[in-house]
Amino acid sequence: MKRPPLDAGTIGEIIQMALSDEVSFEQIRGLHGLSPDEVKALMRTHLAPGSYRAWRRRVRRFSDQRATYKQARSAGP
Repeated sequence: MKRPPLDAGTIGEIIQMALSDEVSFEQIRGLHGLSPDEVKALMRTHLAPGSYRAWRRRVRRFSDQRATYKQARSAGP
């Protein structure tokens, strides 16, 4: 089933959420119904190429650090 097009306000909100380090892809999915791949595609379309690459690097680095942090904390005493 094809999703109806997003209006400019919704796109802006999704971009702001995706750029925020405090908002996960799951939270975006819950509010707007977009999968992580759909969010990445939207960001690729609406950001300059260099900005998109920088965002992807930051998201990857943040998720790697967060996973390591959670593993280290859960493996504690």
